[in-house]
Amino acid sequence: MELILLRSHFKEGTQGALYFNGNFVCFMIELPWKDNIRNISCIPDGLYPLQLRTTHRFGPHLQVCNVPDRDAILIHPANDALEELKGCLAPVTQMTGIARGVFSRIALDRLLLYYERSRKFKDSLFLRIVSKDFSTIPLYS
Repeated sequence: MELILLRSHFKEGTQGALYFNGNFVCFMIELPWKDNIRNISCIPDGLYPLQLRTTHRFGPHLQVCNVPDRDAILIHPANDALEELKGCLAPVTQMTGIARGVFSRIALDRLLLYYERSRKFKDSLFLRIVSKDFSTIPLYS
């Protein structure tokens, strides 16, 4: 199973929308792109396997595996990328600004249902990240 994250980079952060089979799952917030530098940059575009992980701090969440030159990249709850993330990704239910949103735990719970679905069908879950430059799209024709 494959989730697709379509994202756009801004100076203040990165934001995107997550889809499964063309259906919207949730929004995602991340740090801005800064050449994949640990703790200050989002991760590069690519295809990554996801694994379930549980900690006291975040409860159940997902780990993004095989990220080039990085480790411990997680998908965990957070509502402000610049304040709460160090290279990880955070699902949010609604965007409130660039790299900011609300109801992250609710969005993560929805995302975890896709992990459970992949386990039910004995399939691996992958995250494909694709960056798009929406700044060149005219708002009015």
